[in-house]
Amino acid sequence: MAFANFTDRLPDPNWTIGDAGQGHASSYSKGPGFASVKFSSEQPISVSRTNSGRVTTRAIVGQRWKISVSYNPMTREQFEPVYNFLLGRRGRLKPFKLVLPQYTDPQNSATNGTITVQSGQTLTGGEDNFLVSGYDSLSGSPKGLKPGDLINIADGNNSNHQKAYQIIRVADSTNKLSSDSALNTTDERRFYIVPPLEKAVAAGSATVDYGNPMIRVIMTNDVTEYSIGTNNLYQFSLNLEEAQA
Repeated sequence: MAFANFTDRLPDPNWTIGDAGQGHASSYSKGPGFASVKFSSEQPISVSRTNSGRVTTRAIVGQRWKISVSYNPMTREQFEPVYNFLLGRRGRLKPFKLVLPQYTDPQNSATNGTITVQSGQTLTGGEDNFLVSGYDSLSGSPKGLKPGDLINIADGNNSNHQKAYQIIRVADSTNKLSSDSALNTTDERRFYIVPPLEKAVAAGSATVDYGNPMIRVIMTNDVTEYSIGTNNLYQFSLNLEEAQA
């Protein structure tokens, strides 16, 4: 069957890849799971101190996620879909998408439905919170997103907005800052995120993606290597960093 594009998502147990490079069908080769994941946030900060001891700080460049992944020993059948996908990235030349197993579902995993970035807001790059709506229509029990959930923002006006954000606080109409006059109904929440928005968002049309949120990454070097032991099992690990579109 013909397909439109080669998959740009690293194969994993929930995302399969065919011999022709097409993605996501149960008859294709599933990627192996990770043995361990190291996930870190890098936010470079400039710090200056005066002779009197006064300290000033400011963010100097954008935040990025850094990820180290190691695999359990793999058979060749398990290994080849991953390795050939990565060879096709040609080192750091071509970014790809990664879904981390701890963020496949939100913590309230039964949550289902659309969360929309509420209209009436002016959301430019640098905003660290925004109002959303759609909670009354969500299904699942318990439902909704919590601090610690990873999200993407699907903005039809900007397909290059592919940043991954982590929610660090969720306010509702009862538990909120006293100055927050815009948050008034049970259908609404205010998400506080890290990092702040990298790009402007079209309020009213953009939605929050919380199932299988993706991180756009590149490898940290241009060498893609593996080792194989006398048991014919492959040893492999990856060091990745987020790459903005």
